[in-house]
Amino acid sequence: MRTIIDLNRKWAFAKGTTEIPSELPVLWNWVNLPHTWNAIDGQDGGGDYYRGTCCYVKDIQKLDIPEADRYYLEIRGANSSADVYWNGKHMAHHDGGYSTWRVDVTEVMESENLLSIAVDNSPNQKVYPQVADFTFYGGLYRDVKLICVSESHFDLDYYGGPGIKVTPIVDGNDANIEAEVFLTNAKLSQSVRFTVMDAEGNVIQEKECKDTVASFRISDVHLWHGRKDPYLYSCKAELLEDGKILDSVSTAFGCRSYVIDPNRGFILNGEEYPLRGVSRHQDRWGIGNALLPEHHEEDINFILEVGCTTIRLA
Repeated sequence: MRTIIDLNRKWAFAKGTTEIPSELPVLWNWVNLPHTWNAIDGQDGGGDYYRGTCCYVKDIQKLDIPEADRYYLEIRGANSSADVYWNGKHMAHHDGGYSTWRVDVTEVMESENLLSIAVDNSPNQKVYPQVADFTFYGGLYRDVKLICVSESHFDLDYYGGPGIKVTPIVDGNDANIEAEVFLTNAKLSQSVRFTVMDAEGNVIQEKECKDTVASFRISDVHLWHGRKDPYLYSCKAELLEDGKILDSVSTAFGCRSYVIDPNRGFILNGEEYPLRGVSRHQDRWGIGNALLPEHHEEDINFILEVGCTTIRLA
């Protein structure tokens, strides 16, 4: 089964260096993720905050992680460009600070491992935007994970994709659901079990097949209706072989229909639904963009408190 390891704690950090150390640099600063090096100098409005390369280093002991066939490093946000080194070997380069990306580190995994991530927020021609009215915070400002999976698994190589896609289409009082999964190293002896559940986790339908696509029909569907009724179903997919679950992924989904009318505005499930909202920056005084889950939750609560029905993620 898939196991996800949190790597957020205890990184050695150095500002303004491109040095990739051969051992853990214990004299560097110690930080936990999420982290940005512009939490202070990027908030005075002067535009003179540090923009350059900084390095994060962490040691990983093989004994501390589960045995698995494949290991993927998952970086959920490194602004704006980053390079990954595993035991000194360059593994990947990524441009773009606002997306999840992964690196297969299976072949370089040893009993003792040194992970280094060089992050650069200096201006370059590969990352959008070039100029804006906000700070381009540098750092590993979201979680870093290690995903441990079997040789056959739901896809982890297509950028930061989840390996599952659910498409609901409302049809009168019912909804037609198409669930599709994407597999890596699948075998003919394997099958996929799809399970659709309601918001309480009760199983509505279940189907096991050799195909990667399954269709369902939900009768008397409970519609997702924005803030009035944000009802969500869920779909779980399990990769099976000889009755054993090799891997599992799931996603939530809402069933709704919508139309944009030039005279009536936004129409949700046949009703006019006014869109009133704000633009939100992930930004806190003294924290920058390295927000913790409780900060995101508090922001959303404030936005709901003023009556918003929509949000622009700036």
